[in-house]
Amino acid sequence: MISKASKAGHRPDYFLLAIVALLTIAGLVILASASSDLGKIRFGDSYYYLKHQLLYGLSVGILGFLFAYKLRYQYFKKFAFILLLLNLGLLAMVFTPLGRAGGGASRWLYFGPILFQPAELLKLTFLIYLAAWLVNPKMNRVQNLTEGVLPFFIICGVIGGLLLLQPATSTVIILIGSGIVVYFVSGARLWHILAIGFAGALILGIVIFFTPYRLGRIMTYLDPQKDATGSSYQVNQALLSIGSGGLWGVGYGQSTNKMKYLPTPTDDSIFAVVAQELGFAGASALVILFGMLIFRLLWIAKDLRDKFGQLLMVGFASIIGLQSIVNMGAISGLLPLTGVPLPFISAGGTALAVFLTMSGIAVNISKYTS
Repeated sequence: MISKASKAGHRPDYFLLAIVALLTIAGLVILASASSDLGKIRFGDSYYYLKHQLLYGLSVGILGFLFAYKLRYQYFKKFAFILLLLNLGLLAMVFTPLGRAGGGASRWLYFGPILFQPAELLKLTFLIYLAAWLVNPKMNRVQNLTEGVLPFFIICGVIGGLLLLQPATSTVIILIGSGIVVYFVSGARLWHILAIGFAGALILGIVIFFTPYRLGRIMTYLDPQKDATGSSYQVNQALLSIGSGGLWGVGYGQSTNKMKYLPTPTDDSIFAVVAQELGFAGASALVILFGMLIFRLLWIAKDLRDKFGQLLMVGFASIIGLQSIVNMGAISGLLPLTGVPLPFISAGGTALAVFLTMSGIAVNISKYTS
């Protein structure tokens, strides 16, 4: 007989909750500074981007967090396929009149006054579906080629194809990479994982080779000085900003590069603003916070008896970890330049709402550790 205590679970992991809260608050504080000049010039309001983040990101994200925290995570398993199917439909709708293009990409959807990115939502629905799909007791998803590997590759192919059309190449790498990690942790054979990884890398390589702007980013990464005023401009200015911060930075709100020289200081370049204003110490503190969050998610996963919850936690840790590494690595010149935002930090209401909802599910799962 199951006791009431077992049904209710234990207390949530307060350490995990504290890290999420710290990252969210840090993101708002950092965004307030990074966006102040841009908001003043574009909208006549230094706090325009911060207000937007509070209204469309934090408020929605808090509601998502509370809903996910209150609802036992096992319920998501029942609706995993429907959630993914709806999300794929929304992803396809960006190419209809409801979609909105910007910066050469079609990634946004308009529903009345609401503007959001379906690709961001996919980071949650795909992981929920994948975890539910892998624990299906009726099918040998883990080690069977026709019941597991081939369907997994097809699912990733459909998602990857829709994202590449937007285009959102970096999102494909992060999303599929996280999926492969989850698949491996579920018990898949190593050679299956290597085969999927090789096939995916080959397809992506072909896409990059035949797409001039994608190939240009790779060439810029290999030779940053080749086109210093063109394709290499952003990464070179980011490196100058990071280097000028020194150990302690030039001071909060005192970045001289965030408006004049750094493209998109509120999005993929925001880590460079952090490094210039708060220095090596501030940037390192932010990296440590991300490291602590990822470690805590994996630590909780280790103590879970439920496979579905375990795979979800690994998926959340993977997607936050990969996206953080890609963002900070790209803006530091360690990886090819991308347009990926920094989780919890960069401007973007959809992204913040999704990561907070993801955090709510994670905190809920933490109540059921053994």
